[in-house]
Parts: sequence; C-alpha cells; structure tokens
Amino acid sequence: MSLGFDLTQAFFNPIQHSAPPSLTKRQTKISVIGTGNVGMAIAQTILTQDLTDELVLVDINPDRLRGEMLDLQHAAAFLPRTKIVASVDYSITADSDLCIVTAGARQITGESRLDLLHRNLKLFSNIIPSLALHSPASILMIVSNPVDILTYIAWKLSGFPSNRVIGSGTNLDSSRFRSLIADHLDVNAQDVQAYIVGEHGDSSVALWSSITIGGLSLLTLLEKKDIAYEKETLEEIHRAVKESAYEVIRLKGYTSWAIGYSVANLARTILRDQRRIHPVSVLAKGFYGIEGGEVFLSLPAQLGRGGVLGVTNVQLTEEEAQRLHDSAKTILEVQSQLGI
Repeated sequence: MSLGFDLTQAFFNPIQHSAPPSLTKRQTKISVIGTGNVGMAIAQTILTQDLTDELVLVDINPDRLRGEMLDLQHAAAFLPRTKIVASVDYSITADSDLCIVTAGARQITGESRLDLLHRNLKLFSNIIPSLALHSPASILMIVSNPVDILTYIAWKLSGFPSNRVIGSGTNLDSSRFRSLIADHLDVNAQDVQAYIVGEHGDSSVALWSSITIGGLSLLTLLEKKDIAYEKETLEEIHRAVKESAYEVIRLKGYTSWAIGYSVANLARTILRDQRRIHPVSVLAKGFYGIEGGEVFLSLPAQLGRGGVLGVTNVQLTEEEAQRLHDSAKTILEVQSQLGI
C-alpha cells in the first residue's frame, strides 16, 4: 500500500494551479528587467550556471543597456552557449518562461525597504502589464524592494494566478541565517536547515524551533545535552541577519552578488522543476492562520515548473506564529494605503 499521497498532504498545503508547461517544450527564455547592479549580477550568474538558452535584458537607459549586452556577448567564448539580446521595448520579452524584475529605485543608507514603496509603485504600473501582455504564461519573479508589497502589486497588475507570481523574499535572508548559525557552531552551512520567514525586512521571523543540524533539532539537541543557551544569543544572530544588507549598503553602496546567486538558485529550481523548498514571498492568506487580507510574505514553499506548488506545514511555536501574524499586519498596514 502506497502512503506517498498521504505523506505529501501531511508535508504540504498544495496550491491549485493550471498544468505547468511541458518540460519538452521549446528552448528556455529568461528576461531580466533592470540592468542595474542587482539585475546584472543575476544575469551574470544565470549565464555562468547555464540556466537558459536565451537571456533578454530590458532597461529604460538604451546606452547602458547596449553596453551591458555587448559586454556579456564579448564573453561568449568563456560561457555556455546562450543567446543574449537587449531592448527598451518589452516585445523582446515575448514568450519568456521566467521574467525577473529588478528595476526600481536603489536603496540608500538608512532607508528601510518599506520606504522605497512609493518610488517603485509608478514604475511597476508600466512594467508588469507589459510583461503580462507579451508572456501570458510566464512566471513573474519580483526582486525589487520592498519585495513583499511589490510582489502583491505585480500580482494585481498582471492578472496572473498567485502561484505564478513569486517574490525573492527571504531566500537570501535564510542563506545568511544558515551561514551565521554554521559559523557559530563550526559546521558546514550545507548541513544547516533553517528559515527566516515573514517580511523581507525588519519584521522578519526566525524559526528557531525548526532548525536542524545534520537532521538533529538544534534546540532539542541543546536541551538533551544540558547545554545552557541564552535566548539573547539567538536573537543576536537574527539581528545580524537583518542588519547584514544594511552593512553591505553602507560599505559599498548597494548589494548585488549575494542576491544574484539567490535568484539564480530560485530560477534553477523553477525551470528545472526540482521541487525544492525555498522561503519566498507568496500569497499567504489561508496559511499558518493568516487571514484578514491578501498579503504576500515569505513562507517555506515548494517550487517547480508550475511556480509555487505548495506551502510546507512547518510546526511553529505560539511565539513564532504570533510574530508571523505581526509581520503580515505590518505589510498590510502599508499595503492598505495603495488603493489597488
């Protein structure tokens, strides 16, 4: 007797969606909107990891756009064979499998992600409908900040089902989290399973209760070994995660390489239908007791060729659940002022 179906339901809350495109379809096409530092870091990483057959760049600055395209094309002898094209016209993105939006005002020192909202809203009103028009079957991945609210805006403007609109969310935050825990315990970060969820920002939530090291629960292991630990130490690691992006911005003016690798990691999971679990910004209403409004925030989600396939049933403590709900309220309070 097979228990596969029952076990799958125990692990995931599946998301209803249309059948994904065939894996034997034509060659893969990725469009990157915005050729700033983040957009080009993503484009460069996608190229070096051989994730697409055609890479499209779109930007409003024609000179910069052509320069970036030529610079990448000149490296063709050192890269996997990929067609690289660019245009200020969104028709060039037609039939993209994945559209990655990085365009937006750059975050400045001392500015929170939520402060960027009103400077990016007008920009998205031009970008998203154009992408939806030319690639109606694509998956939209939003990277621009504040990513959770802009993912909600993209969902509303595109008319796409929610499973095909994803924010890069806390995928990178969780990577930083795993790295800091690994350093603290002197283990390899690949052996650490840990998530940051909620807002990609100041109200993010560290899921301490579900951290595992090589399959062992961190908190359970500490308790069994009678190892004293201070909650303040754990919170200090979380604070370091939240402040890490601000530190990079203070030192070099912007972040780029880490988010480039993070987004390429998500693109690989989606386009190769790997069905891995990533903490990304998804429509959260109905999950973990989140009600009262349509809000996008990061939850551990299974991703594949159809976009978001389901949300994992991670067991939260009462405190973690309350913090997650507070994070959702923080986003909804700002979102309610948009009039969308």
